[in-house]
Order: sequence, then structure tokens, then C-alpha cells
Amino acid sequence: MSKADPSKGPAPACPGPDPAPRRPTRYVVPPGAVDTHAHVIGLPPTYPFVDARSYTPPAATPESYLAMLDATGMTYGVVVQVSVHGTDNRLMLETLQAHRDRLKGIAVIPLGLPDKELAALKDAGVVGLRLNILYGGGIGFERVGEYAAMAKELGWHLQFLIDAKDLVPLAPQLGGLPVPFIVDHWGHFPVSRGIDDPGFQTLVSLVRDGAWVKLSGAYRNTVAGFPYLDTIPFARLLHETAPDRCVWGSDWPHVATWQHMMNVGELLDLLADWVPDAAARDRVFTDNAYRLYGFTPVQG
Repeated sequence: MSKADPSKGPAPACPGPDPAPRRPTRYVVPPGAVDTHAHVIGLPPTYPFVDARSYTPPAATPESYLAMLDATGMTYGVVVQVSVHGTDNRLMLETLQAHRDRLKGIAVIPLGLPDKELAALKDAGVVGLRLNILYGGGIGFERVGEYAAMAKELGWHLQFLIDAKDLVPLAPQLGGLPVPFIVDHWGHFPVSRGIDDPGFQTLVSLVRDGAWVKLSGAYRNTVAGFPYLDTIPFARLLHETAPDRCVWGSDWPHVATWQHMMNVGELLDLLADWVPDAAARDRVFTDNAYRLYGFTPVQG
């Protein structure tokens, strides 16, 4: 798992993504494919960074993001509010509004927003709310019940950026939520803990009982490093547990990464090992994502 270098200060600079993303070489991305997890990032002073951030990224412009989708064969994309912008969703919303036919969004908001602002988020294409306890600038889990009630009223789901070990005490509460929820990067935990790790097994149990999971972030979970082969048994087990509730995300532009800067095409190739069956893999890209995010199916 990539870690920041403490010697560089509390918010070290991280590199940008590979400038030439490509399609996978091991299979053909199906028509209508969805990348369910990426970020757009602006720069101060126009788009300020939160002081409590865990890293300092370069810009990841909407234009570069759309070019990445095109280069990798993605028809649709989901823009997730990045932690360094905190609850300032402006750039994410501007990106959605400019590409309403192609993009959906996941917002990070405080409780108590006026109904008018919530309606504006929904109108722009926001379909869920993200709670994040891993990176500075996120919203924690202390009031997850209130967020779930808000999401239910708006027809949204919840998205959790959390280490699998922290799911153990939360599992009873999460299992009773009145809305769908999805776990980013299948628990964001080092695979050295093993497949029998209580946190990972709690994630498996939650997924078995109805939770969604993102097959993403291999470079955040690996211990062996690129090409992330040590992640294969974990991702396969999650997919086998609920093949209809797994989606794929690039996690572009791969913030907080200081080791091998992977190409999105390499991550797509890894999915062939995570989900070897071609028809099941196509459903991860299409049918599953359509159901959770509300995209219009594309006929091949």
C-alpha cells in the first residue's frame, strides 16, 4: 500500500497520473462501460484545498478526465468528490453539469443543507453521498444514520471510504441502513492481513447480505506491489459472493500514490484476473453499474 513520506510534511505532494491511459490488452471493454470512481481536482485559489488534507495533488481537469474515459473505452463515468476539496463540490458539479448525458456524481456535504441546495445537487446528477474516515477533508461516520435518512429521501445511496478493520464494530449499524451502500476499494486494507482477517470477512458478510463493493484500488491494498497479483484472491472472493453488486472504478488520477504510477489500462487488465469470466466481467462494467447509478443502458 502506498504511503506518504512523513519527512515531506503533513500534506506531501503526490504525482499526477500516467498521461497516456490505454484500453486493456486482455479483453475488449463492452459498449456502455462505466468507470464508477474517479476525481476531478482544481487548484487554489479558485478551488481551495482543505488545511487538514493528507496529500497535495496536482490538477486533474475535467478535460483530462473525459480524455481518460475516451482512451480507456468508458462510455460513462462517476465523479466522486475528492477529499482535498472537502465539502466544496463546485468543480465536481460543474463537471457533471457540462456532461449530463455521460456523468453522475457522489457528493461530500455537511448535514443541514437547505432543500434548495440538495435539489440542485440532484438536478446536476448527484446520486449518492460519500463518508470518508481515511483522508483529511472527509466526513466521518458519527452521524451515518442521519446521512442515510437524507439519502433515502433523495433516492441516493451511501459510499464509504473505510479500512475493513473499522467495519467490524460498525457492521450491525450498517446492516440496518435504509439505503444501499457501497465500500470503496474493497475495504482499503493491506492484503498481508490475510483473507481470514476479521475486517475482510466482515466486508464479505456485508456484501453477502446486500452491500455493494468497488473492485478498485489494487495499488492501495497490495503489499507485493505492481502488478498487484496478491490482490487476486480477495477480489475474486468478493465477486463470487455477490457478482451482481460489484462495480469497477479506475480511481483516476490515483492520488496519494508515491510508488509505481500505474496506467489505467494495467488496472483494467488486472480485472481479467479478478473476474475471469467475460460475461460476468461485462456485467460489472454495465448492468451492475446501471442499477446503482441510474445510467441508461447502451445496446451493443
